[in-house]
Amino acid sequence: MTVPTPPRGPDSLGFRRLFGVLGPSTNTVVQPDFDAMRPYGVTNHYSRIVVDDAQAVSDETFMAGTMEIDANTAAAVTGVLSCRPDYLVMGMSAVTFYGGAEGGRRWREKIEALSGVGVSTGAEAVVAALRAYGNIRRVAVISPYWPSANAQVKTYLADHGYEVVRDLPLQCRSWTQIAQVPEARLREGFHSLDGDDVEAIVQVGTNLSTVAFAAAAELWLGKPVIAINTATYWHALRANGIMDRMPGFGRLLTDF
Repeated sequence: MTVPTPPRGPDSLGFRRLFGVLGPSTNTVVQPDFDAMRPYGVTNHYSRIVVDDAQAVSDETFMAGTMEIDANTAAAVTGVLSCRPDYLVMGMSAVTFYGGAEGGRRWREKIEALSGVGVSTGAEAVVAALRAYGNIRRVAVISPYWPSANAQVKTYLADHGYEVVRDLPLQCRSWTQIAQVPEARLREGFHSLDGDDVEAIVQVGTNLSTVAFAAAAELWLGKPVIAINTATYWHALRANGIMDRMPGFGRLLTDF
């Protein structure tokens, strides 16, 4: 005889929403970033996608490493489902851009079918953020990726009507090195991408710490600067009807 699952009452801390967060085991940025943006009554439950710390990364091995992350995502989903989350938030972004708009949609639907709950992905969140700002068509992109992965990002954005005028792949040499990029390098990169022909700057790569940096950059560049961790968490909150305004993370979380 099958014993029915008892109905779940409100969680004592996550009484508004329980978020299952999926991120690579080498990622040290997503968990503190998402927790910093967490409003009262929402809790984040991190599930690590177990991967080795890829070393001496090249264009080819970067793509292969991201596909290893992709292959191990299902196990992380299964693990976090045991706390019965209301929604999943992807703390890794590269593979959510692969295959253009159609590939990104299929990837999200695969995770939703596996989990039985909704999912916010980095790729779809970036597009939603650009639309929230409005009247943007020409963007620049900075990432810790290598050129082949940046090409996938450009294709994805082009499928949604955005032209990537310039892009900068920082070509980090290991997964953990991504979290070690200094602010001076970010500042130099943002300045190199900016120009009158760029209406917004987008940062992708969830282990690159730019949540606070991007919020400050919006002020001194005078245009939208979208950090992917901010966009993804904002997307998850709004998808769940949580409209709290959170200062300190840029206009996405205060204006939209």
